Amino acid sequence: MAVRLRLMRMGKKKQPVYRVVAADKRSPRDGRFIEIVGTYNPRSEPSLINVDNAKAVKWLREGAQPSDRVKKLLEISGAWSAFEDGTTVAALEAAAAKAKEEAAAAVAVETSEKVEA
Repeated sequence: MAVRLRLMRMGKKKQPVYRVVAADKRSPRDGRFIEIVGTYNPRSEPSLINVDNAKAVKWLREGAQPSDRVKKLLEISGAWSAFEDGTTVAALEAAAAKAKEEAAAAVAVETSEKVEA
């Protein structure tokens, strides 16, 4: 079975939101898929990209071919460089946890500054 990482369109008419999925190459765009790898919202400012890097690297190592757009999204999220460098999945998960903690701390600082003002 030939697996591709590609976008699956969701959302309402004229308001697209996409899932990044691992799917059989022969299945339709919005049809059956194997696993959800992440999401992509091009309408928000800036575009919101949420990719589980560990899942993406796992599929890439198993031979899944990304579409052109998904490859760009993986480069932005850092999964593509991790795949090329041979970074382990555990290291990716640790980096993701650290990034979440830093983001939460930044939000806490912003809210405390707004309250004080």
